[in-house]
Amino acid sequence: MTKKIILILAIMTAMLTLAACAVSPATTTAGESATADIAISQAATTAAESAASAVESAASTVEYIKITASEAKALMDEGNVIVLDVRSQDEYDDGHISGAIRLEYGEFPEKLASVLPDKDAVILVYCRSGNRSKTASSLLIEAGYTQVMDFGGIIDWPYEVVR
Repeated sequence: MTKKIILILAIMTAMLTLAACAVSPATTTAGESATADIAISQAATTAAESAASAVESAASTVEYIKITASEAKALMDEGNVIVLDVRSQDEYDDGHISGAIRLEYGEFPEKLASVLPDKDAVILVYCRSGNRSKTASSLLIEAGYTQVMDFGGIIDWPYEVVR
């Protein structure tokens, strides 16, 4: 995602440079120079709006992804993922997936950045039945997280849990 933004900014810089070079105020009269300045300003504004739109479009391409428990387990076995349990503390204490971080989705606004600082980390989300994990996954995506996957509820988790 960062590479896309850098590429977009590089293209924008090139567009602005070309727009500025297209008009040479030194060879025009004063009135034409003012018109050229306005044209350059409009080109810069258009380029900036295009860049903002491209960045917004790139950010909105992250979509909700639902995976199975077995797919989640395979990703966990490979390592380098964050397993996020969005249930209450009591539910977590009753049984949770080993290594899971608990952050109840109702606590997202105030604790999200401190608990999950890397917005490009692979985050596997679960709850009890799959309803809260779907909502939490959508909230994570809206907050700018780029690799969020919902694997539903622990009630469908056929593997070992910590009690």
